[in-house]
Amino acid sequence: MTKDTIFSAPIEKLGDFTFDAAVAEVFPDMIQRSVPGYSNIITAIGMLATRFVTDNSNVYDLGCSRGAGILSIRRNVQAQNITIIGVDNSEPMVERCRQHLAAYHSDIPVTILCDDIRQIEIKNASMVVLNFTLQFIPPEDRLVLLRKIYQGLNPNGILVLSEKFTFEDETINELLIDLHHTFKRANGYSELEVSQKRTALENVMRTDTIETHKNRLQQVGFSKTELWFQCFNFGSMIAVK
Repeated sequence: MTKDTIFSAPIEKLGDFTFDAAVAEVFPDMIQRSVPGYSNIITAIGMLATRFVTDNSNVYDLGCSRGAGILSIRRNVQAQNITIIGVDNSEPMVERCRQHLAAYHSDIPVTILCDDIRQIEIKNASMVVLNFTLQFIPPEDRLVLLRKIYQGLNPNGILVLSEKFTFEDETINELLIDLHHTFKRANGYSELEVSQKRTALENVMRTDTIETHKNRLQQVGFSKTELWFQCFNFGSMIAVK
């Protein structure tokens, strides 16, 4: 695993964060050291696939990055005649994902697309995963995307939605942000790295409250939604059609 040192030296002109080749190279290390509970979420995605993926259906990982979620699904799914479709708009991530998946043999077909998830047709789906993806979609497009996912899910299909959250109470919000930064420092990131990455993400990652997510999911038609995991200001929700 290549160590993430992208923000370890002062950057004179700090631009917006992008999922470029440098990020794709160090992404496994970056996300493990930056997102509390990430490995638990990946493990649980496989567990949920065992329960919800049905025969003759499609599974979508929208914003699949290097394919950790897809591998978890593929290792655990028991349904027959399924197809897994992974989508990411970063060519370096897609390239790494294809290489990663090819290293682990499986008879389950996987298609990896380099595309905008807003342009992808969702159909005959028993499971859709949005793992820390929706927060990078413009807020005005989120409802439309979720509605498309809902319409493409089969009855009893599941959406897994993992996100970084904002909290309405300012004291709680700042506490959880500080705890997250403490988590990153404990994982070896310096104050400079924490600060520079936070600045780089300001314009590209726009987070919502848990209540906003639940209201949006209910608005598109999901009647069963719940937060199943949370650590500091990161968590994961499920919505069942």
